Amino acid sequence: MSSLPLFDDSAPQLIGIARMAAQGDSLREGRDVEYFALPVRSLLNRCSGTRMPFSWTINPYRGCEFACKYCYARYTHEFMEMRDGLDFERKIYVKQHAADLLRQELRQVKAGEDIAIGTATDPYQPAERRFEITRTILEEFARHRDLQMGIITKSNLVLRDMALLSAIAKNNRLFVNITITTLNTNLARLLEPRAPRPDLRLDAVRKLNQAGISAGVSCSPVLPGITDSPRHLGALVKAVAETGAKHIFANPLFLKPCSAAVFMPFLEKEFPQLAKSYRDRYQGRAFVAEPYRRHLADLVHTLREKHGMMNGFERYQRQIQPDRETEGQLGLF
Repeated sequence: MSSLPLFDDSAPQLIGIARMAAQGDSLREGRDVEYFALPVRSLLNRCSGTRMPFSWTINPYRGCEFACKYCYARYTHEFMEMRDGLDFERKIYVKQHAADLLRQELRQVKAGEDIAIGTATDPYQPAERRFEITRTILEEFARHRDLQMGIITKSNLVLRDMALLSAIAKNNRLFVNITITTLNTNLARLLEPRAPRPDLRLDAVRKLNQAGISAGVSCSPVLPGITDSPRHLGALVKAVAETGAKHIFANPLFLKPCSAAVFMPFLEKEFPQLAKSYRDRYQGRAFVAEPYRRHLADLVHTLREKHGMMNGFERYQRQIQPDRETEGQLGLF
């Protein structure tokens, strides 16, 4: 097995997470993917943004195999001095001793503080089948009470842990958000090449709610000209409502430079007629303009009303209050 090379004395000296990543042992290679052990010193991360809808974040892995073309979290590999945006989906770092770290760090969490699992990497990506880091984290949470936590994933692998999630929900406030950006399987395969099919994700939402686990859907990001039509979003909201989901919310594409480096070449190839409009729309900024955001919010609001999902969403919104600064994160939580 290969591993990332250690840096010699003549090379710039790495520190912190970059150094730990460079020294991580290779665990296993998959198709175009290599896994590395990451001996982190902390699992629970304090959220620095004062307006974030949660106080703490947990990401069991660094990097994500789902390879979503629009993924905003590619920048997190830059902290490890990896500047190629594709490294995010090809070099997956597995955090070591996660449950032990969490057990020690949960003492820092105060009453009323939310913990978000999966804000920068999917906790149920394919690596989880092999390494079960997320499962060990949930096993630790099941030993506690009076916590508030949310999970965001694109994977129906979450159903594997239904018994654990039910045990957690008995003594804590828990909700699960499953991201579904489109019902079109072919389009989903283009946008999210290695994520489970949309119908499998819908089925997971249904089964979680049937099991008494509060689950809803994040339709984020919405892609202008690709997934933002009333017909497209209407079909999705209708299908979500039929699963018994507690809520659905949507936010437009959040395009950081590291994400644009991957997304724009993809757009040029698959949707060349839209490339100029995206360049104009995101010129010099990561967010869409306010008129588009208002238009999308009004459309989704209308669709929620049409399909009887307003009550559940209003309860959810009282817990998670979106604004411009949290838009990117809300696409994941």
